[in-house]
Amino acid sequence: MSIERELNKRSGAKCELCGATENLKVYEVLPTKKGGIDEAIMACNTCISQIENPGTEDLNHWRCLNDSMWSEHLPVQVISWRMLSRLRSAGWPQELIDQMYLDEDTLAWAQATGEGEDDENKIIHRDSNGVILEHGDSVVLIKDLKVKGSSMVAKQGTAVRNIRLDHENAEYIEGKVDGQTIVIITQYVKKI
Repeated sequence: MSIERELNKRSGAKCELCGATENLKVYEVLPTKKGGIDEAIMACNTCISQIENPGTEDLNHWRCLNDSMWSEHLPVQVISWRMLSRLRSAGWPQELIDQMYLDEDTLAWAQATGEGEDDENKIIHRDSNGVILEHGDSVVLIKDLKVKGSSMVAKQGTAVRNIRLDHENAEYIEGKVDGQTIVIITQYVKKI
């Protein structure tokens, strides 16, 4: 059974965050270890767009987390915690966070993207021009890079799409080049 079909069954063909029934997609909750239904949710375009674009959140839309934070499914809990943490300055989200219980591993997963950290403690990834990089951005290599542990050379001008950020080191991102996931140093990339 496909992940989409399994998530549709689990969610009752609704967004697991807000309950919307249209424009649903599988949303992978990063960072993933094995992938699959235990690391993904069924979410609507509205929720996904606001999750992936900090600063565009409609505070009233996220009042739905009052219900979804109690989901028995860990990826739903993780996204609920992350969004409540992002919006906590509004007051009511902090009250909901105080009510949530996440076991140690689930909390570590929720915190892995840096949500919930104070801005001064947050790791910020910047490209060679100082532009802030976000998860899912596309970058281009500005010089040829030898890939450690292989004979591969990632050529200058290669576009790397849908990057992932290393949440422990501001100088590292991950991306696929020629079908192989590699770690790239941010000083050698430029955001597209």
